[in-house]
Parts: sequence; structure tokens; C-alpha cells
Amino acid sequence: MRVFGAILCLSCLSPLLVHAQNSAKTDPNRIGDRKVSGTVNFYSLEKEIALGRQLAIEVEKQARIVEDPIIAEYINRLGQNLARNSDTRFPVSFKLIDSEEINAFTLPGGHIFVSTGLFKLSDNEAELASAIAHELGHAAARHSTRLESRNQLVSFATLPLILLGPAASSLSSAAAPMALFKFSREFESEADLLGLEYLWKAGYDPNASVDLFERVESTEKRTPGRVSRLFQTHPPTEDRLAKTQDQIQTLLPARGEYVINTSEYEAIRERLSMLTPKPAAPPKPTLLRPSEQPQQ
Repeated sequence: MRVFGAILCLSCLSPLLVHAQNSAKTDPNRIGDRKVSGTVNFYSLEKEIALGRQLAIEVEKQARIVEDPIIAEYINRLGQNLARNSDTRFPVSFKLIDSEEINAFTLPGGHIFVSTGLFKLSDNEAELASAIAHELGHAAARHSTRLESRNQLVSFATLPLILLGPAASSLSSAAAPMALFKFSREFESEADLLGLEYLWKAGYDPNASVDLFERVESTEKRTPGRVSRLFQTHPPTEDRLAKTQDQIQTLLPARGEYVINTSEYEAIRERLSMLTPKPAAPPKPTLLRPSEQPQQ
């Protein structure tokens, strides 16, 4: 019952802390001088970094990492520039996975992976940067370990109900998945906001994030299944578009000019296309002439 009491205390204190953090999150001028990593996390930063390092090793064993030094250096440099304009408080790494699936994901401790499919889908450097900035939002807010901490809180909260009998226990089990689903969508929205601010802070056109959203939506309609299943946990694309456009207008101070594209992006994209050529078309069937018919 002590655990349950601790949960009640956290629930009383959290609203005030959450309100303060939410106010800071909507002020891009405070980037780097604010805390965006939430109020409840059972993982120390050291433990999260160690966990992420182990998971990254497993990913790199199973995935095809693009090892070309020029491409790898570009992706890392692009990511590090965004990281310098973010709220991350630990080293972050960026790597490209050779996969036509449109995807990007973040492991605990700031290990960020982007697929070549997503790179090729982007139309300019600002669009590619918008995807990386979104993943930086997940890293800065420590979403992976915060979600795991919430999972544990849900498990702890079922203990008093279990003591009350099977009916109460069943009710709790049914409610828990819905709560976790909500958290996932909440974190995606939070990463959208943070990523948008990081994109702006680094000097890129924030409207590029809207353009990439639309490109992802169009691709999924034309080629169902090409977009990773991880995107299924994101808020609906139309809602994200409307919310992002509103945040650009209301939260981000206007700049005289933005970076949209660079010649280096175009050169790297061309280099990437040469490293991962399109598969050759299968040979077309041909008809044998009568004289070429095999003898019986």
C-alpha cells in the first residue's frame, strides 16, 4: 500500500509541474534552458544511456547500416547541428539504415536511425531535417523510458484492485492498454512540437515539416504498407497538419529567411541513389518462332 500512496502523491504534484513544463515547451526562445523530459521517470540518465547503447548494438547487428563515410558524415553532421539547437542533455548519434521502408526511430539515450526510404522521400534538406528534428524531440523528452515508467505505474496501480477481487482486476487490465495508447499519441504530439521548434531554431523553414507530412500521407495512399507500422501510433495526419500549421503561426517568431535546401543535400542524395540502385526489371517473356520450337 506504500507504493499506492506514493502514486497518489505523484498524481497530486504532477499537474503543477506539468503545467510549468508545458509553458516552457511552447517558448522556443528558451530552447536549451528548459526541462522537457517530464516529471516521472524511474530510469536515471546513466541507466537510459546504457540501455540505449545495448539496443543500438542489436539494431546494427540486424539492420544494414549505410557505411559510406561521406553519406554517414553528412547525416551525423546534419543531426548534430539540430541537436545543438535542441533540449537534449546527452550525446546523440545519427545513422542511416539501408531500407526502402519509410521510417525513423529513436532508441533510449538518443540513438536515432533514419531509413534511406525516408531520405529519398524528402524533397529537400529542410524536409529531411524535419524528420530528424522530430526524433530529437523524442530523445530530448526521454519518451522511451518515460513510457516504460508509466507502464510500471499502471502495473503498481493494479495491486489494490487485485486485492479487491477478480472483477476489479479484470476491469483494470482492460483499461490499461487504452491508457498506454493515449500516452503514445501524446508523446508523438509532443515530439511534433519540439521537433518543429528545433527545426526553426536551426534556421530551417518549419513549413518543411508540413510538406513532409503530406508526402508521407500521399505515399501511403499510393503504396500501402511502404510506411513503417511505427507511424500507426502517430496522431492522424490531418490533425497533425492542422496542429503544426497553427503552431507555426502562433508559436514561432518570424525570420527574414530560412534554409530550405543545399547543394550538399542534392549531392548526397545522388550518391545514395548510386549506392542503392533500383532493382533491374524482370526479363519480359518472348515467343519462340516456329523454326525454334523444340523437337518432340
